Amino acid sequence: MSLAIIHSRARLGIDAPAVSVEVHLANGMPSLTLVGLPETAVRESKDRVRSALQNAQLEFPGSRRITISLAPADLPKEGSHYDLPIALALLGAIDILPNDVIQSTVALGELSLDGSLIPVIGALPAAMAAAENGRSLLCPAASGAEAAWVGNAQVIAAPSLGAVVRHYTGQTPLPPATPGEVSQSPSQHDLRDVKGQERAKRALEIAAAGRHHLMFVGTPGSGKSMLAARLPSILPPLTPQEALSTSMIHSLAGLLDDGGISRLRPFREPHHTASMAAIIGGGRLAKPGEVSLAHNGVLFMDEFPEFPRTVLETLRQPVETGEVMIARANAHVKYPCKFMLVAAANPCKCGYLSDPSRACSKAPACGEDYMNRVSGPLRDRFDLRIDVPPVGYTDLDLPPSAEGSAEVAQRVKAARRRQHDRFADHPTAALNADAEGDLLEQIAAPDTEARQLLSRAAERFHLSARGYHRVLRVARTIADLDGAGDVRKPHLAEALSFRLPSVAVA
Repeated sequence: MSLAIIHSRARLGIDAPAVSVEVHLANGMPSLTLVGLPETAVRESKDRVRSALQNAQLEFPGSRRITISLAPADLPKEGSHYDLPIALALLGAIDILPNDVIQSTVALGELSLDGSLIPVIGALPAAMAAAENGRSLLCPAASGAEAAWVGNAQVIAAPSLGAVVRHYTGQTPLPPATPGEVSQSPSQHDLRDVKGQERAKRALEIAAAGRHHLMFVGTPGSGKSMLAARLPSILPPLTPQEALSTSMIHSLAGLLDDGGISRLRPFREPHHTASMAAIIGGGRLAKPGEVSLAHNGVLFMDEFPEFPRTVLETLRQPVETGEVMIARANAHVKYPCKFMLVAAANPCKCGYLSDPSRACSKAPACGEDYMNRVSGPLRDRFDLRIDVPPVGYTDLDLPPSAEGSAEVAQRVKAARRRQHDRFADHPTAALNADAEGDLLEQIAAPDTEARQLLSRAAERFHLSARGYHRVLRVARTIADLDGAGDVRKPHLAEALSFRLPSVAVA
């Protein structure tokens, strides 16, 4: 047979569009033509495939006119994972492999010159897409463990091209791949290590319970980074569905070790010199950025005002919508990014605005100038804002707190369980931070006394509509931590105190 077709997958964010690899052999002058918008790595595949076939003692039809088409032709093809499907289609065209078998397979993998298969990124999204179409996935052995997490798709992981041929010809069938290990290593940090800062710990607990965005402002050495580093220790593990969606993004970034999936929530902490593409995503292959790598977890941005203004402003839409769209000339790639943003900042450039004996000569104007690097609309998106005062020397000599991360984590887990039960019939909401519109009014309707307090505070402090709703969400979370069915005045007062930390709410 002179025509063979096998299926593969392109990479377009967490989606994996279908690609048909078609090989046609014809008489004429020996040549090899590759069409279908291939970029450099794909165009170079013909040389890798030729060497791999020859070194694996397999026939390469070099005396024929070979045309390889990657369809659809208007979809740009990037990456080296088309090597394996091209090689298999060539073998199908010369009847070494049965065409009916390879047509029911989605293949991806890079070939080395000796015929061994090199792991590729994006095996997990490709396996998800293959399962939706009822096909099996053929991939390199090192990529099989992550792809096998898609339970309703058969995954064959092969070490070499020769092993693939022996499998499809029935000589030595390969066993289905098995999923990698599940990592659930507990956090090495504990809230018990933090001396003092009880109010900041309370803010951390509320933020963890409802996935609320949190900003710490305090002098250098007051414990802002230390508190943020202990946030993972009080968060519940990822659910199986969350672990799979998070791992799909990490697969595209090449962050899955040995195909293992972690049940720990991501904790990303980029440096303040990070570029916009590093934070939001982008680059040549429109890879996911830190906001997407923190999906279902935490994005901690230390020295928040030191980030470039343009980078900070790009956070506004992802924080609000839970997804980010990377627009390029030839593609629009969407990534999910439901994360908890935790920011830490000094009150001014020198850091000692609140201490007249140590503040610089520009105080207090320097504090306003410094914090104005963060725009008002972005600050308005933080549900909780907490001043972190310096820790006294006497507090450092105190014994560890009787309550550590384990105790706080139990309360957070119970509060989240109440939210999951509440939103069981709402596919767009899972936690209080997701509630909006009529749904928010329904679940967080305050009683008469609490509503009067909220009205007075909104009028006096000119709360925006966004700020008004975020206070309600935080109050609902505080009520969940308290085990209360209704939002009452104490819950709302505490939520307002975190929204307006320098003002006593009465």
